[in-house]
Amino acid sequence: MVKQANGLFYHLLKLPKKAMILTIKNTKINQIKAGISNSNSSVLLLHGASFTSQTWQDLGTIETLANQGYLVIAIDLPGYGKTPPIFGLSPELFLLELITELKLDKPVIVSPSMSGNYTLPFIIKYPDKLRGLVAVAPVKIPHYSKLLTGINLPVLAIWGSNDQIVPLKNSHLLAQIMPNVKQIILENAGHPCYLNKPQEFHNYLIQFIENIR
Repeated sequence: MVKQANGLFYHLLKLPKKAMILTIKNTKINQIKAGISNSNSSVLLLHGASFTSQTWQDLGTIETLANQGYLVIAIDLPGYGKTPPIFGLSPELFLLELITELKLDKPVIVSPSMSGNYTLPFIIKYPDKLRGLVAVAPVKIPHYSKLLTGINLPVLAIWGSNDQIVPLKNSHLLAQIMPNVKQIILENAGHPCYLNKPQEFHNYLIQFIENIR
């Protein structure tokens, strides 16, 4: 299959994906992993409240990114999918331990909706641990706005124009308080905009990652 991204055509190959388990605080974290382990660029895929790591596999995101030469890992967050809840560990510390255990060197994190509970406090405390953040209508931007102000992490803020859950004004707020935010609006797409416009979503995602490599 041939697809287009960032103005270039590329072949979408069927790369092997591994369902793997790692342990944090005696809790098994379900993950799907694909791509080149020694890649200089890694992508960590989180998910919203109605989804799991399987969403990214079904959508072709894992395969698309792996075919671009990235190491790609999608996880089930605690209490979702095949990962049990974790107690006694804050969301930002969970992400820190996860990135450490996975041995990821400054990954790009894709953070839709509910996963903003993890990524926003994480970038407040550990912005130097990431190469970039893809904020897909994450929750809690107004809640963390004061603490996010001035953080210079590269961010792709991508929203569906018909989002009725996290309003588009939150994307504008993010761009006002953080100096390195690129805003994308996918027309006629809802809150999980990647489901409505997967190819556009993938194209913008690849373009963003390429520009910050």
